[in-house]
Amino acid sequence: MSVTSSAAAISAARASGRAALIGYLPVGFPSVAGSLAALSTLCGADGSSEGVDLVEIGMPYSDPVMDGPVIQRAGTRALARGVRTTDVFAAVEAVRAAGKPAVVMTYWNLVDRYGVDAFARDLANAGGSGLITPDLIPDEAGEWLAASDAYGLDRVFLVSPSSTDERISMTAQAARGWLYATAVMGVTGTRSASSDAAPKLVERIRSLAPGLPIGVGLGVSNGDQAAEIGRFADAVIVGSALIKPLLVADDAGTPEDLSGLRTVVADLVQGVRR
Repeated sequence: MSVTSSAAAISAARASGRAALIGYLPVGFPSVAGSLAALSTLCGADGSSEGVDLVEIGMPYSDPVMDGPVIQRAGTRALARGVRTTDVFAAVEAVRAAGKPAVVMTYWNLVDRYGVDAFARDLANAGGSGLITPDLIPDEAGEWLAASDAYGLDRVFLVSPSSTDERISMTAQAARGWLYATAVMGVTGTRSASSDAAPKLVERIRSLAPGLPIGVGLGVSNGDQAAEIGRFADAVIVGSALIKPLLVADDAGTPEDLSGLRTVVADLVQGVRR
């Protein structure tokens, strides 16, 4: 299966006059099979909406220090129900079968334990576009730089409002595909209003790394916020807001109910198209 650049999905959305929508869901919640169904819905494969432009597949981790409570709850349940690192490749294949590109977001220890070259190889073979590595900085990414070059995978690093200009420049130079701008300080999670720091951070990145697509995440909870961020960013990243309806369904004993997820996806899809 050939690898599709995640930046191509962002560029295609921009060519149509809007920001791309990137949706995050963890593999393994509410179960491995249930997560594959949810990912297909996220892609619009059931016809309920056009779906997201790019999928961010999360790998549950036992010590998710950068994740907010919603993602932690889903990840904890996935681990308790037996999700394994290898399940992420099935998730990538499911997303590709639904017609959308996929990147994997993971804490670096999981890749390191699997074997960096082996993980890059298996991700590429599954059709994955690359990795988002929130806790890996370019200074310490030598092995990943080599493996991603060998298998043609995108490298998506994070920058935040606290990043110096020097750090942003270095991170942008090491990245391939696009750059993940965390619009707020702290852990992930939905917020009632988008961060005032986001436009300023995007402006700084554009001045330091012209031409590199920028995705803004951490806090987007609805279509209105997606529309607001889409006016200045190349991509809008949403995670917790997509997981919440799955948690509600799981708590109610109906984990197969994806109606809440469909509603949120449709709102976000309309938001980035305003």
